[in-house]
Amino acid sequence: MPVHIYGLPVDMDPVFECASDHDLKIVEDAAEAHGAEYFSRVKGGRWSKCGNLSDVACFSFYANKVVTTGEGGMVVTNDPSIAARAASYRNLCFHPEKRFYHTELCYNFRMTNLQAAVGIAQLERIDEVITLRRSFARYYKAQFERVHGIRFQAEVPYGRSVHWMYAVQLDEALGIDAETMMERLGRKGIGSRPFFVGLHAQPVLQKLGLFKDERFPRTDRAHRQGFYLPSGLTLTKPQIDVVCEAVCEVVEGG
Repeated sequence: MPVHIYGLPVDMDPVFECASDHDLKIVEDAAEAHGAEYFSRVKGGRWSKCGNLSDVACFSFYANKVVTTGEGGMVVTNDPSIAARAASYRNLCFHPEKRFYHTELCYNFRMTNLQAAVGIAQLERIDEVITLRRSFARYYKAQFERVHGIRFQAEVPYGRSVHWMYAVQLDEALGIDAETMMERLGRKGIGSRPFFVGLHAQPVLQKLGLFKDERFPRTDRAHRQGFYLPSGLTLTKPQIDVVCEAVCEVVEGG
């Protein structure tokens, strides 16, 4: 299950090869990658949209996603049997020929017509939104290129990111972690958010006995040193300048 994190596509060719070698299905998590694209050598040397690279893919429509309906999401597939199965789970697994008769435990994941209308309206302008996000990302990166110890999101030859979030990671040599940075930015009236916590550090999974005696130092370091910058679509470049200047002041102040 590859996860396209923060709008940047996973390098899928090794995944395709592994799935082919072991006869595996691929479930693609494209929750943060609406409109992102991947170039595959294995799949004929062409660019394809994330969500169209697997047997099944899922998207999130949470409030902070590229396309949002406030809450909810979407599952996509080219397999009619999987589509039927997903539709059944979404709708309480009603028996297809006998309503209110259930042969399986299931869920109520139905999206309202109002939510769908909001999503469709946003989908109609997704190209405009992606262009804007990429423009802001380039501007952020240009501001930080001159600052030692701040690493911006990677650019890769096989992927076109939609920059769901403008994520930066602080070099540990700066002596400042993300929590300290976010606190000091908050004092300056600038909002920010921390990186995700690794699954191995989640108490609920530890209680289940998972990840026992396992260590994931890179994941821990990313959470400890990484944070998101403001990313709203109404941002202006002068506002981004203010954000970048504030980050630089904290870095230079130590």
